[in-house]
Amino acid sequence: MILVRQEIGDVLRDYRQQKGRTLRQVASRASVALGYLSEVERGQKEASSEILASVAEALDVPISTIMREVGDRISVLEGLQTFPDVVPDDLVASVDAELSLR
Repeated sequence: MILVRQEIGDVLRDYRQQKGRTLRQVASRASVALGYLSEVERGQKEASSEILASVAEALDVPISTIMREVGDRISVLEGLQTFPDVVPDDLVASVDAELSLR
């Protein structure tokens, strides 16, 4: 069985290590308890969306990038050969409309 919390933890740890940051540094910057962040990284705890956003910000990585990586890893675990790379038309239209107003 695929555990999404495990994949999220693995991705967070990978980004933290790529950035050369310690668990303590990220926890402090994200205002999250060190032990809790450690449990999230090990897939032992489910992180709320607020915690994920704080950790992503502390890592200087957009939450969308983290979630895309999680989705890609799950696709591989599910045995999918290709990753869907489709943005819904209504989302594209709303972003285009917003940008045209600027």
